[in-house]
Amino acid sequence: MYKRQEPISMMTAQDYPSGLMVDKAGIDMCLVGDSLAMVALGFDSTNPLTIEDMLHHSRAVARGCKAPFVVVDLPYGSYEASPGDAVKSALRFIKEGNCEAVKLEGGKEMAETIHRITRVGIPVVGHIGLTPQRQSALGGFRVQGKTAKQARALLEDALAVQEAGAFAIVLEAMPSEIAGYITQQLKVPTIGIGAGVECSGQVLVQNDALGLFDRFVPKFTKQYCNLNQIITSALKDYHEEVKSRQFPAPQNTYPIDPAQLNKFWEQEREKNGHKEEQEKRVIHATM
Repeated sequence: MYKRQEPISMMTAQDYPSGLMVDKAGIDMCLVGDSLAMVALGFDSTNPLTIEDMLHHSRAVARGCKAPFVVVDLPYGSYEASPGDAVKSALRFIKEGNCEAVKLEGGKEMAETIHRITRVGIPVVGHIGLTPQRQSALGGFRVQGKTAKQARALLEDALAVQEAGAFAIVLEAMPSEIAGYITQQLKVPTIGIGAGVECSGQVLVQNDALGLFDRFVPKFTKQYCNLNQIITSALKDYHEEVKSRQFPAPQNTYPIDPAQLNKFWEQEREKNGHKEEQEKRVIHATM
């Protein structure tokens, strides 16, 4: 695909239904992104996620996402301390998370870690530019590469990550001219998110693209529909139909054979008749 210069589509997923939708849409790659911490679990950042959290979501996505190439984010704190820790974490995601590759954030400083992971046969996707796990150190969710010095640093990071063995690199939140130039200088595909159309492919957070996330819509996101409004409206309809006893309707209930129903009523009347007779006898005996 990359050699044919055909753009690569990637979309995030966080559970079985979202993974299944990525699969049914024919999307090329599926990312179990740590963005799920914010868009699916309600955290203020991606950092609270643990390895166990991400393994849980990775397995769920993999059950629904069969054709796309599945990549999972290594969560914050699972790979930074040492290359050895990173290898152990990556192995768990391949073995237990049923994914096919891992993604990690960072540039030159992560080169040795990427090299060590790829040496044990695990494909790695790099991630440079705006790295959400380090957003506090970057001054928040800010565009990167807006000065010549920053642009040069991004290029150096990309080349280092490629040299370390990454088979693709996510470029996030940087001027399209810089992302396009970096893409030209590399021999591996780039996946852009807020990095312009000249990247080898594009990725979006599914909850953003479908209008499910309620807090904000990133500038780089195109909202293809607003499921938040659609789902909320549907739930309101359900609430009103329950209150007015419109739901469940006859077509939502299970029938019983009329003869069997009449038999049941007769049995109940007979039982209740015996009960009333016994009660009368008790009252008479106490008078």
